[in-house]
Amino acid sequence: MDYARSETLAIKILVAGGFGVGKTTMVSAVSEIQPLHTEELLSDHSAAVDDTTGVEMKLTTTVALDFGRITLREGLWIYLFGTPGQDRFWFMWDELSIGALGAVVIADTRRLNEAFPAVDYFEQRNIPFVVTVNCFDGARRHSPEAVRKALALPEHVPVVLSDVRDRESVKEILLTLVRHAREHAPSLTA
Repeated sequence: MDYARSETLAIKILVAGGFGVGKTTMVSAVSEIQPLHTEELLSDHSAAVDDTTGVEMKLTTTVALDFGRITLREGLWIYLFGTPGQDRFWFMWDELSIGALGAVVIADTRRLNEAFPAVDYFEQRNIPFVVTVNCFDGARRHSPEAVRKALALPEHVPVVLSDVRDRESVKEILLTLVRHAREHAPSLTA
């Protein structure tokens, strides 16, 4: 096979959500390459703006992006781009979202309000997205329908429970997103 002349396709997926919800962990769990992380230590300066309630043990934060890759077959890749969670880094989202098939919004039910900015961002730009509830150890469990109602999500937006540390769980999230994007983006069905 002449790979130089064969068609290739890269699928771009964003991983978004609030500060400390598990974006870096999700990209790391499923990437076949050593993920690129732009992590920096939390500093005294950030203490005034980064609310670490519920994530007191968090010592680092993503300041630009996380990047990982999955090969589906020769010439077909999924590129995962984890977005920064704090609003002071949201200027990166516009650049990262260019050409994205869709997004995964990770929600932490202990701090569900931090999912709203990501949900609003993708709704306003008509970018297909799914919401996954990262089921942290010790966190109270809520049904997908309860989360849907709390986030005021339309019925067509999938809500799934997950463990973003688990590769198989992350694969299911990504499959759910690809199916959802295919159903809600007519140009993908051609």
